[in-house]
Amino acid sequence: WYMQHHRQLPWRETTDPYLIWLSEIILQQTQVVTGEGYYHRIAQRLPTVADMASAPLDELLRLWQGMGYYSRARNMHFAAQQVVNDFGGQFPNTYVQLSSLKGVGPYTAAAIASIAFNLPYAVVDGNVFRVLSRLYAIDTPIDSTLGKKTFDALANQLLDVAQPALHNQSMMELGALVCKAATPLCNECPLADHCLARQANAQLSFPVKAKK
Repeated sequence: WYMQHHRQLPWRETTDPYLIWLSEIILQQTQVVTGEGYYHRIAQRLPTVADMASAPLDELLRLWQGMGYYSRARNMHFAAQQVVNDFGGQFPNTYVQLSSLKGVGPYTAAAIASIAFNLPYAVVDGNVFRVLSRLYAIDTPIDSTLGKKTFDALANQLLDVAQPALHNQSMMELGALVCKAATPLCNECPLADHCLARQANAQLSFPVKAKK
């Protein structure tokens, strides 16, 4: 399904961990249609992690202007300097080392590890929470400690460890394009026959949030 239907996005045409990291930070709180322009702008001006580390913070903030959540840009600048100072300018290639970078949490570390280095770490973002909660009709709140552990364990259990990059991107794309929050396109879903929420006609009841 993914190979036939995925969107052509620039960060999917590279395995450069710097560019994948850049895209993941941008997309944390920015929609793809907006983030793509900023990705091109920053990648063209600062094509390597060394370029970002040596650039004045003010320059990165100017490139970032209009996206909001400026702490993301400040953390990126700091993390770029970490890569240069702590890792000799080579982007770290393990989950633990990636997690040591400022602004890189479990999701971002898993995304970079799997997409750039093909390491077997499942990515669990909002799209994946939605797909898995509906597929298995899991009513454990996704914003609870137990929920995070439950879905992380399930995602890693299902992960195709031979092709983690392809698997993770497929899961996220399925959630973004088909298993949408308010208007799931169940008739287009390759997993429709297996979906427990659909069988109960309860798609919109998942995922469950405790705080809502």
